[in-house]
Amino acid sequence: MPFLSFYNPTGIGDTLILTAGSCDKALRFVETNDSITVIKNKESQAIIGINIFNISDHLEIDGQGQVFLTDDQVATINQLLKTANFDFEVTVDNQPKFVVGEVEECVDHEDSDHLHITKTRVAPDEVLQIVCGAPNIGQGLKVLVAKTGAVMPSGMIIWPGELRGVSSDGMICSTRELGLEDIENYPGIWELSSKFEPGTPLDQVVELYR
Repeated sequence: MPFLSFYNPTGIGDTLILTAGSCDKALRFVETNDSITVIKNKESQAIIGINIFNISDHLEIDGQGQVFLTDDQVATINQLLKTANFDFEVTVDNQPKFVVGEVEECVDHEDSDHLHITKTRVAPDEVLQIVCGAPNIGQGLKVLVAKTGAVMPSGMIIWPGELRGVSSDGMICSTRELGLEDIENYPGIWELSSKFEPGTPLDQVVELYR
């Protein structure tokens, strides 16, 4: 999958961190060439992380925390990987990861007294299976979905997962999880106005409510 990019020169140093997943520490394999460290899953051989040290020698990065790389910056990174004798390239996905979803189906999880399995449309051509434990989830609701690759205000990254044996690809969010208690502040998922279309980015939703 595409990589997420993070840069925190104050807290970590002049290192660009790229991540595309996670795995247990026992399964991690680390390889370092030149100023680049690549982290793989030993079982699947999937590349889950890349650390590029002294990145300011090669790129000028604006901001800190999660950063969004340009095509030119990605090309520079891929050239650095090639020079360091790594035989893969990275891609990034800068599309919005917090979007409106419409719950088209909602059924009880057979192995839980509170979980529900939803089919939630997040674009005209994209429906996600998301397991949700909120008591107010239901078919027909418009909700706010954190898609795979979303970085929550807490710093948690949303990856594909599994709850009680059922795959879940994203998270249906509350205002509290999004840090938007000034808009609404109650337990359960954020129930949005029906006027929003699936795929509407979070910033456009916030504009209406504020």
